[in-house]
This record gives sequence, structure tokens and C-alpha cells, in this order.
Amino acid sequence: MAVVRRARDLARAALPRSVGERLPAAPPREVTELLHDKRFQRAVAAAAEEQGRDEEQVWNEVKGYLHEMAAAHDDRTAQGWARMGDWFLRAYDVLVDEDDMQELRRLDRAHSLALAFSHRSYLDGMVIPNALSSRRFSPTYTFGGANLNLPVIGTVASRTGLIFIRRSTQEIPVYRLALRSYIRQMVTNKRNLAWSIEGGRTRTGKLRPPVHGILKYLTDAVEDQDAGEPLDQEAPDVQVVPLSVVYDQLHEVSLMTEEARGASKTPEDWRWLVRFARLQRNRLGRAYLTVGEPFSLRERMAELAAEGVTGHQAVERVALDISHRLNRATPVTTTAIVSLALLGADRALTVDEVLDTVEPLAAYIDARHWPVAGAADLRDRSTIRRALAELTRSGVLTAYDQGTEPVWKIGDDQHLVAAFYRNTVIHILVERAIGELALLTVSELEPGAELPPGGELQVGWEEAKRMRDLLKFEFFFPSRAGFEDDLRTELRLLVGEGVTEMTPAKARELLVGARPHLAHLVLRPFLDAYLVLADRLADHGDGPVDEADLLADSLAVGQQWALQRRVASEESISLELFRTALALARHKGLLEGGEGVGSAREAFAAELRDSVRRVNIIGEIAGEPVQVVPPPVPQQSAKRADA
Repeated sequence: MAVVRRARDLARAALPRSVGERLPAAPPREVTELLHDKRFQRAVAAAAEEQGRDEEQVWNEVKGYLHEMAAAHDDRTAQGWARMGDWFLRAYDVLVDEDDMQELRRLDRAHSLALAFSHRSYLDGMVIPNALSSRRFSPTYTFGGANLNLPVIGTVASRTGLIFIRRSTQEIPVYRLALRSYIRQMVTNKRNLAWSIEGGRTRTGKLRPPVHGILKYLTDAVEDQDAGEPLDQEAPDVQVVPLSVVYDQLHEVSLMTEEARGASKTPEDWRWLVRFARLQRNRLGRAYLTVGEPFSLRERMAELAAEGVTGHQAVERVALDISHRLNRATPVTTTAIVSLALLGADRALTVDEVLDTVEPLAAYIDARHWPVAGAADLRDRSTIRRALAELTRSGVLTAYDQGTEPVWKIGDDQHLVAAFYRNTVIHILVERAIGELALLTVSELEPGAELPPGGELQVGWEEAKRMRDLLKFEFFFPSRAGFEDDLRTELRLLVGEGVTEMTPAKARELLVGARPHLAHLVLRPFLDAYLVLADRLADHGDGPVDEADLLADSLAVGQQWALQRRVASEESISLELFRTALALARHKGLLEGGEGVGSAREAFAAELRDSVRRVNIIGEIAGEPVQVVPPPVPQQSAKRADA
């Protein structure tokens, strides 16, 4: 009850003078300006004509939508909301890079900021506004899902700049017109806007694919193309600023991982809010807010146009730019590195064994100049031991100290939770892991094998590009040219400078001597999950596939394989990973039934089976024998091979 009373008191402190008053008596400036804007009036009239509806009816509808989404900034309300945000964040110390914030404040003085943030927690919506307002930034208007527009709290939040928007608007063209016009007016008035580029919280810890709705409306605004007019050089610009928020641990991860195993999502209501508030009583370490490299949206769109990239393709490219910069801004946490070590071993480790795994990772992170959260020393024994203790306290790890020395392992049913923390850092390790597989492919070349014009090195490059294509729905790779540049950097770290020729024996020597080995730690969980779905897909032969049934079948068979040790870890048995595998299969045209598609499905499964085999070899080279029973080749495939 104390939590409920505290939430109620803080909400009352921020409430408008009349509880039922959603907004001030006068509508926010943007709404008033839009309703008197000739261009907007023409757009509403055109929408009414296109839909064959009465114009007054459409006007009433669009006015309702504008008042529904419109937000204001009230000083008294904002102060109360900030106090409530601090209370919700009581589980954390929030660390902010003050140098980055100082640079961002200078940008804020001259530009409208479009703050695109990663979304790992509901707390993100409190970390970012509180950090900005306490440093006297211009007021920020944040887009949030209409599912969070709870009674009373929604009223308060809308007076602190929170814009509640609906997620599914395909069947509501008038709503999309209102939102697009409202965003354009906000940009015209040089407001700061914030939104999650992922659209919703990640369920795996790594960035989700970006959504394009708000970004599309922002590009329309800066290009002034809403009415098909030519680019107006006087149109307002915005500076896009990637913001990364990452946490040592999160109370809500266990609920998200239950959803990954097939559980229904808990609806957001007052009971949910009270439970969420209660969870924050227990300390969980730190939250880290970091700023990525800003860029001018107008200039980036002009660059893409010069390359011949326009329209939806240009918006996609900008969204990927933001995702790359978010990943680069995300620091490495000690929690992530410890989770990586224990997930890779999937057995109990002493603190010295954890340090032995972490030390080469720390050296690699230093060599790549990746930021470490809180400037932590990943080689420091006390730092690692503290992370082990904190993960044990929260139930992610279990500790056993009745023997000669303490050991730690992933707790029962906690593999997906540990994977969430590991995945916050996984983006910095993927290209290195792919480089290891490229070397392994060269080392497996048979004597006298026919080689492409580029010889053994070209074989390695082709394997790297194949893996990039296989994992492109899972990770945000740079363009092909950028990927090749990054891979060259990785290969220089792997093989050293000056290697211009490669033989199978040389590749094997370099691979065995490399440290750290990452392919089995980084790629195996994803490839195992893909193989489960590919195996179930191949079982359909040439027949049609129901996607929901395929996911359910993959979840059930995946659990069987985990029990039989046909996959290396239970973290691979996740609906989120199966959905990504499904997207890849859809992209390859494997979901529609038809003559010959069965053979293509079997080839897909065979490709994944071989990729898993190679990753397991990397694990053996790293000194971690992989005790996995290989999934059997389906009888149908064997019969076709015999034929």
C-alpha cells in the first residue's frame, strides 16, 4: 500500500488544477496553428474528397485526433513529474557523460533536436527527460504508445510533453494526416522531439529493426514534400541525435523473457503500474545514458538524393544510420561481459575462469576503442566478483560455495535473462565472429580444390558475405563497402599486418593462435534457433506453411532439442529468434508452397546445419568441447539425396 500511496501523492503533485482537465483551457500552440493553416485546411478537404465523405465530418474527426495526441509543457506539472521519475528510478544511479551533454546543449541552442533513443525499458521515458530537463535543455516532446495513456497518469504526462500515439493506423488515414501535420508543425516551431527508433521495447537486449513512421514524417517536414512541392531551402532542419540507454540489470527482463517462451504480454493498466513501481525498490546498479554522433537530417537526405536514393529507400537508409550510431554509442557493461562468459561455458565457473574468459575480450575491446560503461576495468578481479554477486542477488546466477572455492552458473530458466544482458554488447563482436568463420572456411579447403580468381582470400571473403546475408535480419550491418572495411579491421587484429597470401594451413595456424575466439559465444545461439525453424520448415516438403503454426512447432521441438542437447543452450528456444528466422525464410521465398520449394527448404536447413558445425569447431578450438548431439538429417532429405 505504501507504493500505491507514494504513486498517488506524486501524481497529485503534478495534476492540473482540475483533475478532468486533459490540457490547458487554450489548445497547445501547434493545434491552434494547424487549425488556421491554409495548407492543412486544403489537405483535410482533399482527404474528405478522396474518401467520399462530408468535409465537416472529417474536420471533426481530425480535430479529435489532434486534441488526443497534442501535448503541452506546464512548469508545475513538469516538476512533479520529474520527482515521480526520480522515484521510479530509485533502483539506479544514472550516469551521464557530461562532456557529451555539454556538446548537445550547444546544439540545442541553435537547432531543433530529434532524439532517437534505444528502448530497453519503460524507465527510458524517465531517464531521458529527467536528464535533459535537469540540465536546462529546451522542452522535449516525447512520443509514447497510446497503451500507456492510463487514467489520471495520462492526463499528467500529456502536460509534460508526452505525445500518446496509436500503433495501428493503417485503417485510419485521417489519423495519419493529423499526426504527419502535427509533427510538421512541431518541426516548424523548432521543438525538440524524442521517440524510440525501435517502436517498442527490445525483447532480446539488442536493437530491434527500426520503424519508419515518425522518421518518415520528420523527413517530410524537413524536405517540405507533404504536398508534393519542391524542396524549400527555407524549410526547417532538425539534428538527429541517437541516445543510448543501457542498464546493469532490469527488473522487467524476466517478464519479457517469459513472452519469448510464448507467454501473453501483460496489459499496461494501474495494477501493472503498481507492480512495476514495487519492483524498483530493489537496487540494481546503474543506468547509463550516452549520446551518439548527431547529424543533419536535411543534409543526409540531400546526400542520399545525390546517390539516387529517394522516398522510402532513403528513410530506410536514415533509420539504419541511426541504428548504427546507437550501437556505436552503447557502452560495454560488466554485466554483459560476465553474462557472455557464463553463457558461452554453460557450466559453473570460478572467478578465475570467468577472468580467463574476460581478459582477452577486454583486450579486444581496448583494441577496438569501444566505450566501457562507467570506465570500469574489465580485468579487475573485484569488478568481476561484484558483477557476479549482483547477478546472483537478482537470481540470474546461482552460486555454490560448499567446495574448495565458489563457483557460479546461469540459474535454471535464466538463460534468456542472461542473454538479454549479453546482447546489449553483442553488436561489437559479430564481425569478429564472422572473421573467425571466414578463416575456418579457408582452413577446410581440400588440396587441389578449384578456387575463384582471388584464391583462398576470396573464399574467405565469400564466406563472410554469406554469413552477413544469413544474419542480416538479426544484426544491423553497415553497407557492403562498410562491412568490408570493418572486416578488414577485424582480420588485421586476427592475422596481423602484411598478410597478402593465405593457405589452408596458414589459416588454421592463425585461427588456433587467435584470442579471443568469439564465434561460438556470439553466433551459436542465433544459428541454433534458425536451424530449429529451418528443420521444421523442411518437414513441410512442398506444402504451404501457416506461420503461427510453424512458430509454435519450432517452440515445441526446440524445447525437445534443448533437453536432448541438440542445441547448445536454452537461450536459443525463443519466439523472438524464431520470428527473425521466419523473416529470413520469408525473404528467401520459402514460406509459400509450390513445386520445388521443398528442395530449397532442405537446402536452407543444410546450410544452417553446416554453419552450426563450423561454429562448434570454433568452440573446440577455443578449448570448450561442444557436447552437442547434431540434429539428424530428416529422412525425407536423405531419401532425396539417395535419389
